[in-house]
Amino acid sequence: MKFTYTNKSCLVLGAGAAVLASTLLWSTPLIASDYSFSGESNTIFRMRTSITDKTISPAYEYLRLTMTDKLSNGSGVAFHLGAWGRADLGDKPDDHGTNGNLQYAYLTYQAAKNNSVFTIGRQFISEGVAAERIDGVYLRNDFKYGIGVSAFAGSSVTTEALANPKYQGGDLIYGSRISQSDKQMYSIGLSALKSESTTTRNYREEEGLDLWLRPHQQVDINGRSTYNSITNGWMENSYAISYAPTSTLSLGADFSHVNFKDYLFNVTTPALSVNNPLWSYNNKQTAYGAGASYSASKNLTVAADYKFYRYDQSGDASYFGAKASYKLPDNLLAGGGIHRMNGDVDKLRYTEYRAFIAKKINQADLTLDAINVNYDKNINGISNSYVVTGAAGYEFNPKLKVRGDLQYSKSPDFDNEVRALVMATYTFDTKFAAEGGTKSEK
Repeated sequence: MKFTYTNKSCLVLGAGAAVLASTLLWSTPLIASDYSFSGESNTIFRMRTSITDKTISPAYEYLRLTMTDKLSNGSGVAFHLGAWGRADLGDKPDDHGTNGNLQYAYLTYQAAKNNSVFTIGRQFISEGVAAERIDGVYLRNDFKYGIGVSAFAGSSVTTEALANPKYQGGDLIYGSRISQSDKQMYSIGLSALKSESTTTRNYREEEGLDLWLRPHQQVDINGRSTYNSITNGWMENSYAISYAPTSTLSLGADFSHVNFKDYLFNVTTPALSVNNPLWSYNNKQTAYGAGASYSASKNLTVAADYKFYRYDQSGDASYFGAKASYKLPDNLLAGGGIHRMNGDVDKLRYTEYRAFIAKKINQADLTLDAINVNYDKNINGISNSYVVTGAAGYEFNPKLKVRGDLQYSKSPDFDNEVRALVMATYTFDTKFAAEGGTKSEK
């Protein structure tokens, strides 16, 4: 298999890889260190009834482990692992019955200076245009004058849900980001990624611009633009601005435009697959909105927001309303809101009401949340769609917490649905001194 580098991404990709390779490959002397081992286990039991009246009761185990070695010169080495498994205790939702996945498993070295990082293994990359899970390597380093460079290379990790060969993510993916920033005022980054496969050299090829600006102490501007060089179209342009003239008032506005044909090209995420009926491959979405939040007192906060959506194929819709929350000194929080959706189709013409209350009693947390949607016209014979959720949690000690949720809902798509969840979370953290033996445990 031969990979060639003859595209507009090469400038960013080549510069990032070359600079980082020459700065991060060094050895460090053996010096005193402190070791630590920490982790978290989440055991989850779910229950729901399917459309075919099956009782689906899966049990999940999510396990996260971290082992670190902090050296006395400020550098450190760490290993991170995350995995999950599922077993069906009731009716099987599919032919698999049990399932599992290695989410991440990587070794990383963090240098004492220049924010230098080298990571190898299964990891999630979030650098500019890239938001990928890969099996590969990642490097990063900061230089003078606020310049930072990162690069990665490996193979894309896709889930079992994407069994269609068209969405396997290619055989090789690589990319880089170059940024220049001032921590107090701005950060601007240029990034690119490319994916190649045995059947096509141009499986994916994307470039991006990301920025954060603070022209004034109370003003923040952030956004990104991404371009698809294979389809020759802008995937997404998304920008937002926030302004806090006082400590009690916050204002904001945002704008975004998404071209799904370019955005969903050879995606590796099941929820964004063009086979998903929620998406229209040839559709475009433009959205803009504004909002305000005001703390009328120490305990009362009120907010209002407006959002307009325009779809080339499915029409327009406006979503607007207000909400408020009130917090009492005895750990009681209550609130609610009302929103209106005005769309060109019946399913997007409704009024939404919400009310919630949360109370903390010693080590216990109690929550009740109710949402009701009143449609202008019946949808599948339903005029009111609602969901009521009750939750309770208890902290036995800093290591062990248990939480339970019970949800009842009715909607045009599912009549009288009941869902339940019980989750037990156990955390641990053990440290060892350089000379050996337990230093502390919590």
